Amino acid sequence: MPAIRPADSRVTITGAEVAAEAAGIPVPSPTVDPDTLLPHWTEEPTGQMPAVLKRDEPVSTDPLDQIPAPVWREDETDYTVHDEQIGQIIGNVESVDPLDVELDDVAVAEVPVVEAPRPTPSRAERLRQSDQKLLKNRATRTAPPKDIRKATVTGILAALFVVGVFLAGPIPVVILVSAALAAAIAEIFAAFRSAGARPATLLGVLATVALALGAYNRGEAALSLVSFLFIFAVFAWYLATPTKFDMLDGLGVTVIGYIWIAVMGSFAMLLISPVNYRDRHGLAFLMGAIIVTVANDTGALFVGRIFGQRKLAPTISSGKTVEGAIGGLLTGLFFAVVVLPQIHPWNIGAAALLGLLVGVVAPLGDLFESLVKRTLGLKDMGEVLPGHGGVVDRIDGLIFVLPVTYYLVNILNLG
Repeated sequence: MPAIRPADSRVTITGAEVAAEAAGIPVPSPTVDPDTLLPHWTEEPTGQMPAVLKRDEPVSTDPLDQIPAPVWREDETDYTVHDEQIGQIIGNVESVDPLDVELDDVAVAEVPVVEAPRPTPSRAERLRQSDQKLLKNRATRTAPPKDIRKATVTGILAALFVVGVFLAGPIPVVILVSAALAAAIAEIFAAFRSAGARPATLLGVLATVALALGAYNRGEAALSLVSFLFIFAVFAWYLATPTKFDMLDGLGVTVIGYIWIAVMGSFAMLLISPVNYRDRHGLAFLMGAIIVTVANDTGALFVGRIFGQRKLAPTISSGKTVEGAIGGLLTGLFFAVVVLPQIHPWNIGAAALLGLLVGVVAPLGDLFESLVKRTLGLKDMGEVLPGHGGVVDRIDGLIFVLPVTYYLVNILNLG
């Protein structure tokens, strides 16, 4: 109930006149409705509630102020009206929560899902993936035993063919060597392509044939010239090719194949070149290298199968044994000192030295090819020769023997 001031003209405060007069406060005459007068405190109580004067109050903006004051409820129906009123008030209050939003279901056109472009993997990542692929291939790689009968028949026929070509003269030998080197480098590039590399196959084959013919006609001078032109052409080849693959891998395997087959194989042409050796002595030198290498490979095969116990290089080739390598060296040395002195201008000393060198170098050629095949997850480089695999499988040791034979002949001045 609001407080009533003494100067309020609407009421008469009974019993206060004496105090007001004593204090010197003038008391106005009352002009109030008798119904609103408060009884004197000395009068008997009437049992009625005091009247509350109505006054203007400021309008509140708080919606909760519209809720009625607490009331006494005895029945369940007493809660209904009040609860509905509270619900309406709360429902009209604007929420400040940004997540308190009712969204209508609006038909939206379905947007097709487009796969985000994948970033190009780095070279290190590509090498890691390539290594994993090669290791997987290596794990599933099988090496069934060779068919000895088929390999023997193929070897005898190949030997007769080669002897006939040598007897025919230098030109057929040049054609045979050029064709063998071209087929060998084509096999190697095909193996590299199966592993994901992109060698310049056409350039490699053409450069191999050009280097072989150049070595026969011009000697050692052709090696530097053709090799320079080849490297220059390979750079231009990859610069002109759209970059859709790893250029370093392609360039690397192209150069490796060229050095391995073309450069080292061209020493066969240097041995038979008329520029270096006249009177067909070069054919004798090349024939000696072939005879001792074949004897070494054959001895290593049979001795290794019969007596082989200790692996020569278990991480590279599971078929090469120490006993086989020793057997190959002794077999090659035997054929060298027995057969080669019968071919002019070989002598027994030079033949024995060649037999020892072949016993060391030929296994290196075998192991290098085995390392390449194991890295690529291959059993053989090809299937041209039944029982032997591809051309590279047959001449892998000879490729390493040719440079050794050439420099041995020059050092001993046999020509």
